Amino acid sequence: MTRKHDMQMIKKIAALAALMLIAACSNNNNNSNEPPSASTSVAPGSIGDFRQNVGDRVYFDTDMSSIREDGRATLARQAEWLKKYTNYPITIEGKCDERGTREYNLALGERRANAARQYLVAQGIPASRIKTISYGKERPEVVGSDEGSWARNRVAITALE
Repeated sequence: MTRKHDMQMIKKIAALAALMLIAACSNNNNNSNEPPSASTSVAPGSIGDFRQNVGDRVYFDTDMSSIREDGRATLARQAEWLKKYTNYPITIEGKCDERGTREYNLALGERRANAARQYLVAQGIPASRIKTISYGKERPEVVGSDEGSWARNRVAITALE
């Protein structure tokens, strides 16, 4: 065989491999242009279902522990889910951004966790099922010193046990 013939053979094999890869990547059962539904990837009643389809986070404004409108909607979904799936005790983790003293942020995180707890109790979730903990600024969700990072760290997270 000549070098030219070898190169032609390599090109043909590479083209065939590329076609097979494209065919394998495009072979799915979804005939529409829409992405698959997120809810199909987790089992109903699972921790993943709660996080993905209900939402486990309630965000707060700077130096505040009052539940915002978007937080009330999330907590209402949580309450409905928790009424349906009663086998999970929960812990609500209160967190803060990096600004402020350690002591101030621990107290603010506690107020945030308790505000979320009180909302769930008012929606019919037994208080005995809910624990709270404040991490203050000690366990940030996002590391960063900008408004976007701070906003994501001002949060109460409902963790299923």
